[in-house]
Amino acid sequence: MALGSGGGAGRLTVNGLPIHQRFAIGYVHTVYQAPSAELFEVRDHRFTMWAIISTNDSVLDYYALAGTRSRTPNGLWMLRLAEPATYEELSLLTTPLGRRTLLAGGRCLPLYPASGAAEVRLAVELTPDPRGEPCLPPYSQSFFLNAA
Repeated sequence: MALGSGGGAGRLTVNGLPIHQRFAIGYVHTVYQAPSAELFEVRDHRFTMWAIISTNDSVLDYYALAGTRSRTPNGLWMLRLAEPATYEELSLLTTPLGRRTLLAGGRCLPLYPASGAAEVRLAVELTPDPRGEPCLPPYSQSFFLNAA
């Protein structure tokens, strides 16, 4: 979706990864070693976390949030939040162990450093030259489809 801005046309992105209406922050839960994702929806340059999915239902308990629990068609566990959380910007601590990665439109943008830890701020913006790459394990096509 091409959008106009003061500096010219650009694509709606989160940290340079093109998005349409939804994206996910995928990660490997360090306690349960389970691929998981926080699901977000974008409106008015803000984003709202509306659900969590994981290969392990214990990850949903770890969040200790109220909501409705179900299984996706591909067998993942999903928690739809009773009270979604909205952000204009989000700050994350990332490491190679958790491998936090943005997932959108079949593309991925790794957020973690090669070693050590890094703080990453996520924001919705217009970007003239979007980034991203094909998703690698643990973000298989079926996991991504459930996350999106």
